[in-house]
Amino acid sequence: MKKLDVAGIGMTSQRTRERLIRRLQQEGIRDERVLEVMREVPRHLFVDEALSHRAYEDTALPIGYSQTLSQPYIVAKMTEALRQSGPLEKVLEIGTGSGYQTIILSQLCSQVFSVERIKSLQRKAEQKLRQLSVRNVRFRYGDGFEGWPGYAPYDGIIVTAAPEDVPEKLIDQLAEGGRMVIPIGQSYEQQLVLLTKTSTGITQRMLAPVRFVPLLPGAV
Repeated sequence: MKKLDVAGIGMTSQRTRERLIRRLQQEGIRDERVLEVMREVPRHLFVDEALSHRAYEDTALPIGYSQTLSQPYIVAKMTEALRQSGPLEKVLEIGTGSGYQTIILSQLCSQVFSVERIKSLQRKAEQKLRQLSVRNVRFRYGDGFEGWPGYAPYDGIIVTAAPEDVPEKLIDQLAEGGRMVIPIGQSYEQQLVLLTKTSTGITQRMLAPVRFVPLLPGAV
């Protein structure tokens, strides 16, 4: 993958970034490529300037519209789980949000297709990735429950908001042997789940208790 163009963007100190990477390692993240990309990507560009001093804390941060930028550990864990079966060619992301998870995926996959239901967030994320010279991501404004069937099937699907049940249309868009990482449940009780599509059906493995914003239907 082409090296990320981060020239002239007000990089934060390397010490601050390394502290976050050490924290992720202590919490069990082992995929060196995921750690390398998270070290490189400028997370402070994906939050409001007033919160940029907190960008490398291991915490979720608000991005407006009642949405959040996920905790770095959760981003790393979801990405690591998606990659466990090997390199990914084509990945679908449901919930572009700030674009931070999107850019992490862009450095690890050949093609990323990202769907966002909030138009203002979708436009802002698309502009941000263009500024960083990311060229292997396609964006779609629409309902995440519908996925993006025009480019299916996908080797991996990552969902960054929580439905109560796994949307059947997303399962349909997963390639055989493909993996989906998705939080499932209601706001007070959610589990991060890894689904793998096999020739005989779907296998499921619980990864961790989590707390995501709900996945809502429609587009706004």
